Amino acid sequence: MISFVPEPHLLDSPRGRDWPPSPGAHGTRTTPPPATADVAIIGAGPAGLAVASALWHLGVHDVVLLDREGRACGRFFDRVDVLGQRVLRSPYEHHPGVEGYRDCELLDFARLHWSLLTPVERREIRMAQAGHRSVVPVDVFEAYCRHVATLHHVDERIRRASVREVRPTADGVTVRGDGFTVSAAYTVLCLGEERRSAPADWWDGEATPRSVSYWDEPVPPEARRLIVVGSGLSAAHLIANALGDGKSVHWVLRASEERYQCADVNASFFRAEGRARFDGTSWEDRQILMGGQRRASVMFEFRPLLRSAEADGRLTVHRGSTITAVTPERAGRAAVRLAGGEQVIGDHVVLALGTAVSNGEHLLPDGVTAPRDGWPDLDEQTLAYRNAPRVFAVGAAAGMVLGPAARNIDGHRVATARVATAVAAHLESAAVPLHADDRMAARV
Repeated sequence: MISFVPEPHLLDSPRGRDWPPSPGAHGTRTTPPPATADVAIIGAGPAGLAVASALWHLGVHDVVLLDREGRACGRFFDRVDVLGQRVLRSPYEHHPGVEGYRDCELLDFARLHWSLLTPVERREIRMAQAGHRSVVPVDVFEAYCRHVATLHHVDERIRRASVREVRPTADGVTVRGDGFTVSAAYTVLCLGEERRSAPADWWDGEATPRSVSYWDEPVPPEARRLIVVGSGLSAAHLIANALGDGKSVHWVLRASEERYQCADVNASFFRAEGRARFDGTSWEDRQILMGGQRRASVMFEFRPLLRSAEADGRLTVHRGSTITAVTPERAGRAAVRLAGGEQVIGDHVVLALGTAVSNGEHLLPDGVTAPRDGWPDLDEQTLAYRNAPRVFAVGAAAGMVLGPAARNIDGHRVATARVATAVAAHLESAAVPLHADDRMAARV
């Protein structure tokens, strides 16, 4: 069978171009959050941006977004830049715009800025227009997110805030953080995913050794011999960056071989028929589907680069290796010990162990999330917590309802459509109009 392997140069889009400013754009708001709001959105990443934009179209404007960075998708792009990532895995049709409305979509936005794109990026747009797989430059995506935030007045509603607790009641939700309290009719948790920590027995003590870091932290530039642990896209970026800097790399994989594929889940799960595979199925069957689709994988573009580096000795791959310990060595070096007795020595270890779903358990009262295997108990139609109907979840936490695509940008749009529609309907029904006699009395 002949397989198409894209060239690595697709990964090299420019970063930091001078995009035309969006009219009416606002900077980070320094004022405290309002005391009340119809809707409080926790997290202003791609999911939070999608929810706020959809609510704007539905006429819900009394909205506040509480975000630790204080800007739309700020943490998302900070993590991307730490990795040196230049293109997204998601295709052009996956974006945080709103389904069902004639907004400018990501592909339209890229075409409008044709003069700023490289020849390779223009070719990718033509591929997308023809219905083929394409990659999206991070630079284009960031400029588009700023456009969406401005177009839907989202940036005006974002406040820099660290949320500490979310307390639902029968008639509202109280959101508290450092120096603020917001009373909202409804709250939407757009918490994303957190990095997965190393097993507790990999080293002694709670503190991470100085010679060890995680994928979302900068790699010390003086480290010339790097050990990368993990088999996903973050690991691939770390390895590519190190090789580009002239470093040698040891790659430790628990799997018996690398897994290369275009998307991180099967494309069918981004379509209605794929999501329907979850409807009416048992919890056990859903677990099997999720387990098979959430396996780590690397974009095809990396395969020529990594195989070439392995062939010439710059990259050593330890496949099928189970780690038993990570220990600091003398002179600031580190050792990774494997189950078979092998020991890999390097200047620095970077852990890219994947991510874990933020299900809201650390914010909500005990018993509200009712987690099952880490997944929150959500209403299948509205994505509201069954034990707190005024609190909703968008993002990876909805995975056992929407399937593996829930953690992706396009899955956010599907979740947003359900949540925003439910919230708008509840707010509309609560605003009961006055009777005719009451209206006359009010005028008097």
